[in-house]
Amino acid sequence: MQISVQQVGKRFNREWIFRDLSYEFLPGKKYALTGSNGSGKSTLLQVLMGSLLHSEGTLQYSDESNNKIEEPYSFVTMAAPYLELIEEMTATEFLSFHLSFKTLTCSIPELLETVQLQKAANKQIRYFSSGMKQRLKIGQAFFSDTPALFLDEPTTNLDIEGVQLYARLIEYHTHNRLVIIASNDKQEYHFCDEQISILDYK
Repeated sequence: MQISVQQVGKRFNREWIFRDLSYEFLPGKKYALTGSNGSGKSTLLQVLMGSLLHSEGTLQYSDESNNKIEEPYSFVTMAAPYLELIEEMTATEFLSFHLSFKTLTCSIPELLETVQLQKAANKQIRYFSSGMKQRLKIGQAFFSDTPALFLDEPTTNLDIEGVQLYARLIEYHTHNRLVIIASNDKQEYHFCDEQISILDYK
């Protein structure tokens, strides 16, 4: 998937979070959105994926054949610490529910084993630690069969093993996908092809 951005800006009330962003996000490439805490990286990420309406400018989504995409949310997945999980469900039930919206590139047991949650497959998510919840989120995002992957501070709450898991997922499960990462932690985005500082668009 390709995202063409022309002079896009976002404001809340009278405060502009960013303005005049023009950029081409190309399939198969990885991009980092950088900036200090509170600078608006998450807002920009959500605008780019279409979950938050921009205040000015235009965004256009297209597939590899340059056909216009009208409903981009069907083509993207996202992992972020602030996204809520359905805590009354077990991990298996949650991923089964997710299958009603998007397909996965592997079976649910394989996904849970990869993110080292196989022993918690039938445990309610409410009893997960913050690190376990984050593993489930990134597992859902990486293994969803979508051409675009959006990540917001993806190693939040992860221990050393979790960070290593993230690195492996990036290496083996992002080929030919558009990947956009909002972060101010270099270990989360050092491999990116391009970096965009939101401070350049204030």
